[in-house]
Amino acid sequence: MDQDYVIVLTTVGADVNVGAIATALVDERLAACVNVLPEMDSYFRWRGVVEQAEERQLVIKTTSAQLAALEQRLHELHPYELPEFLVLPVRQGSDAYLRWIRTSTEAEAEPEGD
Repeated sequence: MDQDYVIVLTTVGADVNVGAIATALVDERLAACVNVLPEMDSYFRWRGVVEQAEERQLVIKTTSAQLAALEQRLHELHPYELPEFLVLPVRQGSDAYLRWIRTSTEAEAEPEGD
């Protein structure tokens, strides 16, 4: 592959407006697609205590070229002090789908002047 494609995982509280986060990431071309999974129970250790929270998982499809900007923007949008940011490499995919990810995350072409 001439381009590295990745899937980024993050979770947010079930009461968070995930639509606003997902829309911002796609609108700003940091992600081609964000899937929002149904509410789930999460159990984790935080500051030495086992916690439980109702959360939703976001599955973000993007390119490695967008990772730094995506991580920065996600930290700006995310309500957690320490948001999950796990990057999973895409080893293979259909050429058409991977091309769609690439074109969806590239800057829009500037209109040509007169």
